[in-house]
Amino acid sequence: MKTRNHKHAADHKVKGEGAQASASAGGQTFDIHQAITDRIIEAMEQARGTGRRLWDSQPSLPLNLTTGKPYTGINILMLWSAALQNGYTSPYWLTYKQAADKGGQVRKGEHGTHCVFYKPWEAESTNHETGETEIVKGAVLKGFTVFNLDQIDNIEAPATEARAPFEAIEDAERILAASPAPIKTGGTQACYIPSRDEIRLPAREAFISAESFYSVALHEMTHSTGHKSRLDRDFSGRFGDAAYAFEELIAEMGSAFLAADLGIIGSTLQDHADYLAHWIAILKSDKKAILTAAAQASKAHGFIKALLADQGQVAA
Repeated sequence: MKTRNHKHAADHKVKGEGAQASASAGGQTFDIHQAITDRIIEAMEQARGTGRRLWDSQPSLPLNLTTGKPYTGINILMLWSAALQNGYTSPYWLTYKQAADKGGQVRKGEHGTHCVFYKPWEAESTNHETGETEIVKGAVLKGFTVFNLDQIDNIEAPATEARAPFEAIEDAERILAASPAPIKTGGTQACYIPSRDEIRLPAREAFISAESFYSVALHEMTHSTGHKSRLDRDFSGRFGDAAYAFEELIAEMGSAFLAADLGIIGSTLQDHADYLAHWIAILKSDKKAILTAAAQASKAHGFIKALLADQGQVAA
């Protein structure tokens, strides 16, 4: 794993311990958090809405390897669930026959995952009132079984583009070292587990770029600041069932603010906007939610910066 000392771009040089810093002209105050919030809101208006796909093992839509087409409807959830439960990392699925036709062999003892489809049917029926023959159409639910490519021998996954070795960013690594919750890497998921006060991330090399890895890691770190032993965030009273979505807004905004400190916001801004656009739709009834989330993200950002400062004092 290589290491680089990331140099800040010219438009990211203004920063301070808090949300505000002195601008170079006129002695005015520049609120970098507000500026980033404004940029994200603007980007959200044109957001792709695709969510985030920043590491190889993150589930995409399940695909049939023979047809190349994604599964639809309830089958998506059934296949995602099976993949998460069994640790499958491939998005590709095949029926037993499709695997055999490709020269593959489902390994002995492997269990398939059940999917469903509607088979249309039609039949003639006599209308008892008119005596006329009518065509009645309908559909019957049918089941079929598929296997993940991880369960099949002798079939290789489609080639993926070669990726450059992970190149660590020194300043970002210092932030992760100051994480209030322990970070464990490996596996297929990125998450913060409040009950264990633990952050889990896929391996660095699984991400599409170093910036993507740090963006996700800082998102989970921001989540950890809401633990009851820290900032004790609880918005269930205000947002009810949407409190989870609001916490996601806070975590993603916090990640964006920390990315700005690192000078990598230019590489991650569109992803922040896409991810936030997904969650903000749940909070349409509260137009100020994004601004409230930004304020809470600033508190989380300050909390992490204070931890980083403490770490520096200890090192000194």
